[in-house]
Amino acid sequence: MDLNLGKKMISRIHILGASGSGTTTLAKALAKELRYKHFDTDDYYWIPSEIPFTRPRPIEARQSLLKKDLKKHDSWILSGSLCGWGDIFIPHFELVIYLWIPQDIRISRLVKREKERYGSAIEPGGNRHELSSEFIKWAEKYDEADVEIRSKRLHEIWLSRLECPILRIEKDMTVKERVNIVMSII
Repeated sequence: MDLNLGKKMISRIHILGASGSGTTTLAKALAKELRYKHFDTDDYYWIPSEIPFTRPRPIEARQSLLKKDLKKHDSWILSGSLCGWGDIFIPHFELVIYLWIPQDIRISRLVKREKERYGSAIEPGGNRHELSSEFIKWAEKYDEADVEIRSKRLHEIWLSRLECPILRIEKDMTVKERVNIVMSII
């Protein structure tokens, strides 16, 4: 798994993958291990609202906020997808990590996360039921969808345009195992 990173310590890392693949979890663990600042694209993509994850922020505002935050730190890890709005950040990445796990594991994680976040509100009749159901249906399409939504195909196209090293972790494993893989190459 030699990515030819040389002797330079990697200090700007982007982690992406399907919802439920563990991008945020890995980013938080790596940020703690490396003492880097962690940012998540959802914090820039979505406007905080009474019903979370329903009001997208305008692209220019997302870019401006993220750019401002990244400039404050020499070392950072950014988790989440930038496809469709974040190409301006590509030149800043020193390493991109792509995560993939089988759909059944991802969806199980997402359902569990939805229950933890929203409790009975995602049950039939709950005020989050429809939104949660739509989100899970959307996430189930990741492996097979074309580029019209965030999909494996869209991520592969986006990854093919990068000039920095790409580390692919494409199986289910513990967070610690993933951290060890990353630490072994940086």
